Amino acid sequence: MNEKHIDPIPDTFGSLEEAGEFWDTHDTMDYPDAFQTVEVNAQRRNRYYEVEIDMSVAQALRDKARQQGVTTSDLATKLIRDQLAAA
Repeated sequence: MNEKHIDPIPDTFGSLEEAGEFWDTHDTMDYPDAFQTVEVNAQRRNRYYEVEIDMSVAQALRDKARQQGVTTSDLATKLIRDQLAAA
């Protein structure tokens, strides 16, 4: 019978790259006792979209947001919502 040699998991890795290199060449399925099942409660976050606008519009939006004490993103969302509701 041909038994597969399983390298031990190092106690520590010198860097993230070193850990990555180890796991690039090893299968977690070979180390069942090294991992545990955890319960995760994940919530979907908002999606974000990119919209191209003129530089002058972006600057005016940033300036106005700063004057109002809100983020540029929040102001843009509010303005677009208001325009869509009015349309």
